Amino acid sequence: MANTYHQMYIQAVFAVKYRKAAIQLAWKKDLFGVIGNLINETGCKTLIVNGVEDHVHCFFGLKPSVSISDVMKNAKAKSSKWVNESRLLPHRFEWQEGYASFSYSRSHINAVHTYIQNQEAHHNKRTFREEYVDMLTKFDVNFDERYIFNDLI
Repeated sequence: MANTYHQMYIQAVFAVKYRKAAIQLAWKKDLFGVIGNLINETGCKTLIVNGVEDHVHCFFGLKPSVSISDVMKNAKAKSSKWVNESRLLPHRFEWQEGYASFSYSRSHINAVHTYIQNQEAHHNKRTFREEYVDMLTKFDVNFDERYIFNDLI
């Protein structure tokens, strides 16, 4: 688009369905690479994708003609399809419905990148639920804790 200039950085976070620890060390880097490529497919620019056994953080530059929901729909649907078609698990793999997304200024790129890069260390000290609620609170997002995650019944 002529005369359209943008600089929007988004962190999106989403969980494995029921927060199961399903992402295995043997293939998690491949999965994160697939997710990064799927984000790039939308015209956005992936900066980093990382996570642990039960959730993923994606940090990317958002293209203004693409909605965050379209980026997440593409990344989540096609990455779960990749896991299932690759037969990486003995059961069906699914992502939890929904996601959280947060915007950042250019001055925050390095800090957010480092935070996402160090997910394993962060989760030695706190749970994903604690991290997620802290992020929602920090960004002043109204939420009802009853609906943050679907638990296995």
